[in-house]
Amino acid sequence: MSRMPALIATAALLTLAAAPALAADRAADRVAGQAQDQAAAPRVPASAETRATYDRMDALSRSVFWAGEQEINPADPVAGVKLAQALRELGRYDQAAEAARATLTVQPTNLDALLELGRAHIARGQAFYGIAPLEQARTQAPRDWRAWSLLGVAYEQVSRFDDARAAWNQALALSPDNPDVLTNAAMAAMTQGDAAGAETLLRRAAAQPTASGKVRQNLAMVLGLQGKMGEAEQILRRELPPEQAERNLNWLRARGASGASAGDTARTWNSLQGG
Repeated sequence: MSRMPALIATAALLTLAAAPALAADRAADRVAGQAQDQAAAPRVPASAETRATYDRMDALSRSVFWAGEQEINPADPVAGVKLAQALRELGRYDQAAEAARATLTVQPTNLDALLELGRAHIARGQAFYGIAPLEQARTQAPRDWRAWSLLGVAYEQVSRFDDARAAWNQALALSPDNPDVLTNAAMAAMTQGDAAGAETLLRRAAAQPTASGKVRQNLAMVLGLQGKMGEAEQILRRELPPEQAERNLNWLRARGASGASAGDTARTWNSLQGG
């Protein structure tokens, strides 16, 4: 081969070898440009449809989503309240309280944020600090049973038992036979050692069409602690997967055998149920 054809062939090979690298570089440049465009574009809150979808997800997914929404718009009260709720369900009570407080910084009279702050303080065992926001919520919305019901829980936790009963009575006057109010009153009765009174309240709560599975599980707990294990087992096996029902039944048997007080039992039952 003459020198000139050889040089042409070599140049062609170099061009072919460089082509993939050039294509890759151009593709990388396009990706980088797109990333820069996306970074430069302002983030916007999710649509109502997307928000509704996340509302049906587990607490962890909701906490991540609503934290992102709050980051986009720190003044978004819905994001703040929803984030606080998800964090509370995850057991991150201090962070839940902070999220609720952040919303109240923007909207000091936001009813849902006041209620959520009260719930967070109750859940972390510091109900005293939840009383002020809950009393503010009660003053703002005296016809809203939720504030009265939560105040009953808070008062009970700080041993203001007469105030607690009065609050629950008012909640029931506003929302007769409300299963949430009845359950709160029943669990308070349990902490005071009144298992029979708790059973009466929980049977009344469980009979309501809107009663949740957790109400019936609490009824099973009260029944089991009174030695009514047959009925307790029937309820738990209807309400829970087999392995979880068995765990609950074993827990009840162990508590009965150990002679633990009803008050201590009521305080630990919620952790077994997941909150």
